Amino acid sequence: MLRRSAAALLALLLGPAAVVGCSSAAAPDRAADPAPTGTLVASSPAPVPTAAGTAPATAPATSLATTPPAAPAVNVRATVTQDLDAPWGLAVLPDGDLLVGERDDGRIVRVAADGGARTDVGTVAGVASGGEGGLLGLALSPGFATDHRLYAYHSTADDNRIIRLDYDPTRPAGEQLGAPEVLLKGIPHGSRHNGGRIGFGPDGFLYAGTGDASDKALAQDRNSLGGKILRLAPDGAPAAGNPFPGSPVWSLGHRNVQGLAWDPQGRLWASEFGQDTWDELNLITPGGNYGWPTVEGVGGRPEFTDPVARWRTADASPSGIAYADGAVWLAALRGGRLWRVPLNGDQLASEPQEFLSGDYGRLRTVVADRDGTLLLVTNNTDGRDEPRPGDDRILRLTVS
Repeated sequence: MLRRSAAALLALLLGPAAVVGCSSAAAPDRAADPAPTGTLVASSPAPVPTAAGTAPATAPATSLATTPPAAPAVNVRATVTQDLDAPWGLAVLPDGDLLVGERDDGRIVRVAADGGARTDVGTVAGVASGGEGGLLGLALSPGFATDHRLYAYHSTADDNRIIRLDYDPTRPAGEQLGAPEVLLKGIPHGSRHNGGRIGFGPDGFLYAGTGDASDKALAQDRNSLGGKILRLAPDGAPAAGNPFPGSPVWSLGHRNVQGLAWDPQGRLWASEFGQDTWDELNLITPGGNYGWPTVEGVGGRPEFTDPVARWRTADASPSGIAYADGAVWLAALRGGRLWRVPLNGDQLASEPQEFLSGDYGRLRTVVADRDGTLLLVTNNTDGRDEPRPGDDRILRLTVS
């Protein structure tokens, strides 16, 4: 955390950086934060992505635009579907339809882009729900149009694992999934901090965000898969060029990575749950150490990479993220709002802006669709908030 003198200087240079809004009920895994605001912080210099295995270069110190651009207008264009049960993962099919995973029952449904009609795809075998575990992230194979392969991250009674399934929509409803092929197992599992987001990067490799499973020491243990971002070949083997030979670990020192997104330059961004004080948006570099449990938020220590932006936990508790229109969009659970983080390359362009604060409750996943809209998944039926009529739902947002 910044020393008092540094924080005061930052305040004089940048002016107030607090965004105030109502928040939904506190998540049970952390104490309520006494600070009432969600504060943006310009972090210390962030490493610039380099070839794997090489020392990262240092970027200029983060700076904010002197004249912040006006916030865009975000509107709910349509409710794509509703009455989902604890939705978590979301994947957009080539024809625009959606695959949605329901965390607690392990079920995947297909939602028609036109009209929102739902088809029961099937239930993933071996899913064990409880606490924050269950069926979590979904991702399509880069060659999905021809190989029809679906990837999933899910919990069992003993671990978290990444699997691959064949998907055949010509089969009867509820029977469209093939037997799961386990690609990676042994990811630490607990009632909390299971990570779960997966996605294929522009390099064709599969990335996965994991949690520390409430065992803080795992985040700094390079031999553990907990508290990491992993990078895998499509068959589950450690990807070529990873910073630690023979290991799937891409970065370490994470508490609970819940969101992954790439910008047009191929940079990887990740959202992370803090404990009691700071949630984070991080720019991920190969071999980077993000400080947990030694540091939460900005530490200013050369051995750790500081976040590009941070928020009070009451205002964020971030889950899924997406990149669109020059910004990272961040779905907030406890904060119950959608954050836009404007970027200028790998630096902040201006203070984050909040939208839909309190309008739809907890927000789990946000995805940039091909037509320029955003898909936003609510999350009020997972036992941590009071469901509203129609929960849970998928909204389509326009940004102008």
